[in-house]
Amino acid sequence: MQRRGALFGMPGGSGGRKMAAGDIGELLVPHMPTIRVPRSGDRVYKNECAFSYDSPNSEGGLYVCMNTFLAFGREHVERHFRKTGQSVYMHLKRHVREKVRGASGGALPKRRNSKIFLDLDTDDDLNSDDYEYEDEAKLVIFPDHYEIALPNIEELPALVTIACDAVLSSKSPYRKQDPDTWENELSVSKYANNLTQLDNGVRIPPSGWKCARCDLRENLWLNLTDGSVLCGKWFFDSSGGNGHALEHYRDMGYPLAVKLGTITPDGADVYSFQEEEPVLDPHLAKHLAHFGIDMLHMHGTENGLQDNDIKPRVSEWEVIQESGTKLKPMYGPGYTGLKNLGNSCYLSSVMQAIFSIPEFQRATSYSDTPPLDPTQDSHHRTLGHGLLSGQYSKPPVKSELIEQVMKEEHKPQQNGISPRMFKAFVSKSHPEFSSNRQQDAQEFFLHLVNLVERNRIGSENPSDVFRFLVEERIQCCQTRKVRYTERVDYLMQLPVAMEAATNKGNNSKAGMQIKKFTFGLDWVPKKFDVSIDMPDLLDINHLRARGLQPGEEELPDISPPIVIPDDSKDRLMNQLTDPSDIDESSVMQLAEMGFPLEACRKAVYFTGNMGAEVAFNWIIVHMEEPDFAEPLTMPGYGGAASAGASVFGATGLDNQPPEEIVAIITSMGFQRNQAIQALRATNNNLERALDWIFSHPEFEEDSDFVIEMENNANANIISEAKPEGPRVKDGSGTYELFAFISHMGTSTMSGHYICHIKKEGRWVIYNDHKVCASERPPKDLGYMYFYHRIPS
Repeated sequence: MQRRGALFGMPGGSGGRKMAAGDIGELLVPHMPTIRVPRSGDRVYKNECAFSYDSPNSEGGLYVCMNTFLAFGREHVERHFRKTGQSVYMHLKRHVREKVRGASGGALPKRRNSKIFLDLDTDDDLNSDDYEYEDEAKLVIFPDHYEIALPNIEELPALVTIACDAVLSSKSPYRKQDPDTWENELSVSKYANNLTQLDNGVRIPPSGWKCARCDLRENLWLNLTDGSVLCGKWFFDSSGGNGHALEHYRDMGYPLAVKLGTITPDGADVYSFQEEEPVLDPHLAKHLAHFGIDMLHMHGTENGLQDNDIKPRVSEWEVIQESGTKLKPMYGPGYTGLKNLGNSCYLSSVMQAIFSIPEFQRATSYSDTPPLDPTQDSHHRTLGHGLLSGQYSKPPVKSELIEQVMKEEHKPQQNGISPRMFKAFVSKSHPEFSSNRQQDAQEFFLHLVNLVERNRIGSENPSDVFRFLVEERIQCCQTRKVRYTERVDYLMQLPVAMEAATNKGNNSKAGMQIKKFTFGLDWVPKKFDVSIDMPDLLDINHLRARGLQPGEEELPDISPPIVIPDDSKDRLMNQLTDPSDIDESSVMQLAEMGFPLEACRKAVYFTGNMGAEVAFNWIIVHMEEPDFAEPLTMPGYGGAASAGASVFGATGLDNQPPEEIVAIITSMGFQRNQAIQALRATNNNLERALDWIFSHPEFEEDSDFVIEMENNANANIISEAKPEGPRVKDGSGTYELFAFISHMGTSTMSGHYICHIKKEGRWVIYNDHKVCASERPPKDLGYMYFYHRIPS
């Protein structure tokens, strides 16, 4: 066994004493209750630190808690031990050594077999001719830092051996979270090869669908035999509907249907009524083409097979990536790239732009109170620290540069960091962002703003920098009376006027999206191949809202009652929706119509998740209210707390915190009384409760402290009950461009995203893990632009 010196590279560490098997058993006995064997539902995080991007490849390796199976780097494992009392960790380290070369320059035979047994999601080339790898695992017992080398079957108790083997053999938790793994298990439908399609002249338009029997406009399925568009009910994605697609199958016997809205060049969601399961249709392109959906042509365009489309696409790729120019790599704080996880460039580009904003940079500070459980944390602070600290963006040392010159290798290595944990959190329960398919950067930006609004902690909300008020004017055609309303928005979407050669460039706020994409009548996504001259400076003072003008008469404020279906009234009265369970697909449908994001969330919430159509009626009725676009707030509601207490007039302090939340905190090693006090102090909000625990390290269970805590919590509830203002900061109407995101490809659902950011007076290109000084920033080919206000 070795003491602390060997573990942390201190002098004299190699002289640790060897202990007998009995001594090891006695040493582990006090800690046996805290050592668990991972169960089937447990996720073992052994690839990456919960609070940084340290990995087994890092200098200090990685420490996996043998109770919670969370991983920590060297800088964070001591803090976790002090806060939880958990003493036993598994230390994982992957050693990388350059192979010894012979006199002729070739690699010598290995003197010993490499030990590679860790299942890690890394970019290591384990078959490289230049390096060899060796994995090392050991148990470390805190606070004395005793080390026990693994495997050690003879000396370790049986339970410890089983737990260690289970941790070492566990698969990456991200593979379990990836919904695309289920797609590989779909079987080909037995009706696909000989499917009969009626020649009835039906052609399906690219939008505007509705059920042929009930006029429902969501969860619609296209029957591949006769082209009927009907609503679904229970199959595949459990979306709501009246089941008319299933009734049509029972009447006609047509077996296959495809869900509208899921059709992409890579496939679509196909369901077999006869086989009663989702299936694969290898002839889907042919079957869709029968109804005018030219999926095969769309796929060919994406791969550059059409002569009339390949030239503008190739030119676009070269210009945006600044091909043909020698780009100088950038290193240091703020110049860290993000590895591409497979079609994750949309996420990387948005987050690089977001973390170039000071308000979001300040939100990355842990303030010595980092949350404990990575499955409950938004990871924006971890990602921000990784991008801004410079710890993972260090230039190669002089010896490495000389070696590259000698080998005639002029490719400076930029590894970047892997945003796996961040992507797993922000995409949780989202059907699109949780997949490995390419997504729209603008949709992800709005999704991210929505998450920040819902999970903000403290008085400062970084997403407020994007908030702006939009004044809308409605005029009655008969009486000529007018009404002015205001709504909050986060992004200005500007359509491209194809009849104009250039963009006027005079309608911009902090964030702006150029709507370059549309659908043709053949369902092929088309991208406007236009160059828009975006100015560095914008003066939009002439767009300032002025309200009711002299000579205008205001419309009376008369609101019609909202109509709710009778069969849903009992559901609304007896079921209060948890704000965290809001149907995000309905929210995004409404947001795409142009309504404010927070208003869409409230509409879906107050209509009990009954669908976008009912929520749309709620919006029409309430859109003139002053708090229409304000964030959803429930008095006395605290995240995962029980909403029923608020209905009956009770506050969070009058009730025992939910037992399931208490169990989550105690499972992390905290005391039960400590968990209850933290939840009461934060109105039963799990994430805030964890932060509260870290901010009160000297926990004492005395009555004075409890009284003080209750008073503070009551004060917080009172302050939260006060209505907030629009949280929009007015100021100068002059703005300066500081970042833009460009897209290459024929559709937002394919291609590649790149971000350019202006830092320290010069433009920098962020292309996944590569960060370089930009020589020719293509500001005229951007998709999303970010401006900041210039103080007057």
